[in-house]
Order: sequence, then structure tokens, then C-alpha cells
Amino acid sequence: MEPLVYIIAIMGCADDGSLCERARVAPVTYVSQAQCQAALPDTLRRSADLDYPTIQANCQSMSQRAAQASIARQSRG
Repeated sequence: MEPLVYIIAIMGCADDGSLCERARVAPVTYVSQAQCQAALPDTLRRSADLDYPTIQANCQSMSQRAAQASIARQSRG
């Protein structure tokens, strides 16, 4: 079984925080949820360029392979 890692998904949302969609994935993986949670504030600050009324970020666990694929898809456009 492949080990789990955590990524930060940055979500762009409507004014009231509803109707969110994934805007980007931070290009870093974390080995624990605690490390991921600690990185959320800085990641949100770096995402201020997104054109959404509200920006949210959350940690998501997935396999290392899935995380790398998600990051690679984002970097391709």
C-alpha cells in the first residue's frame, strides 16, 4: 500500500463561501496533516492573486503518486 501525503488545495468560492472550485494545488507535499495545517496561512497569502470573491484552502490526503500527478497537471496549465 502506498503511503499517504497531504497537499493544500486552494479553492475559489463565491462571496458567501459556497460554490467552491479547486483553483490550484500548492506545489508541495507534506508528510503529516499537522505540517500541512501549519502551512495553510502562508499558502493563502500567496494565493491572493486568484480572481475569486473568497479564497479557502484545505489539506487533502492522497497517495504520493496521486499528489504528484495533481501537481503536474496544474503546472501544465
